[in-house]
Amino acid sequence: MLERRMSRHRPTESFLVGKIERVFGALGGRSLSRGKVAPGNRLALGIGDDAALFRPLPGSETILTCDWFLEGTHFLRDKHPADSVGWKCLARATSDIAAMGGTPRCFLLSLAIPEWATGAWLDGFLRGLRRAAQRFECVLAGGDTTRAEHILIHVAVIGEVDKRRALRRRGARAGDLLFVSGRLGEAERGWQIVRKQRGMADRRDQRLQKHLYPQPRLALAAWLARKRLATAAMDLSDGLSSDLPRLCAASGVGARIDATKLPLVVIAAPRQAETQKLPRQRDEALELALHGGDEYELLFTVPRRKELKIPPSFAGVPLLSIGEITRSRRIVVVGQNSRPQALKPGGWDPFR
Repeated sequence: MLERRMSRHRPTESFLVGKIERVFGALGGRSLSRGKVAPGNRLALGIGDDAALFRPLPGSETILTCDWFLEGTHFLRDKHPADSVGWKCLARATSDIAAMGGTPRCFLLSLAIPEWATGAWLDGFLRGLRRAAQRFECVLAGGDTTRAEHILIHVAVIGEVDKRRALRRRGARAGDLLFVSGRLGEAERGWQIVRKQRGMADRRDQRLQKHLYPQPRLALAAWLARKRLATAAMDLSDGLSSDLPRLCAASGVGARIDATKLPLVVIAAPRQAETQKLPRQRDEALELALHGGDEYELLFTVPRRKELKIPPSFAGVPLLSIGEITRSRRIVVVGQNSRPQALKPGGWDPFR
């Protein structure tokens, strides 16, 4: 694995492989190059051969997903710390496993980088990736490295879920309650702050944590799947206004959102003399909640008869009902004036 194509350029392929082996050795056993992996994971053969061998658990189904993370599109070299790039590229892909109630098992990393990035930047990137792999208990199974003018990262994650327990977008029914986890708009707000600030983002700034180091809701989704509480689910990677229509289309339903129930981000704590700014801040927070992407929170539907089985929070993450599923194919938002307004997709779109 980790077929290299940089041997004609400095640094040599042994330089890159050495760095990757040092970082991931603790995750894959005593020696990744010999294909030995930690006991308990589903890899029968890890790095060292032409491909890895994955052994699924009996009674389970395999989940496959992949994700791009590109310089200039998803992160900025002069704004985002390298370790946050490493963390986030795996967290994004792992969130797709969470959305289906699954458990991540291993991942493949394809990395194309320019020569300037093979030193300190690569060290930081791999540190962040290692922390994410440890947090999500997802071992590196292999991948590829090559040279490019800009940083291109591709991650493929393999996960598992018990048979007939996978959460899907299809399954929501009229009358089901619509829930979200966490607070919507925090990631987009963090991105706004990063863009406005000069220089590298401060990884210690609490306002930026959800943007720099998102947390896929693995435990929550697995619990919903195991307890058979959710009729449909997906993660909010592109924003509520863009992702909810996808869930509704898959289920053949519509939705009605109560804007007063949305968990809004706090824009700022105004001084007493600035109370006139409150309506504007509230409107801005509502826009972030509806259209802000990069959240990786869970959007799920629950039958009314099971409403009381959903706790106010799960592992410290708030769970809030924000509306209901309707028979109509329309998706509307009802505000304080009680006038339904059509919700138009305004989240992340790479081609817009």
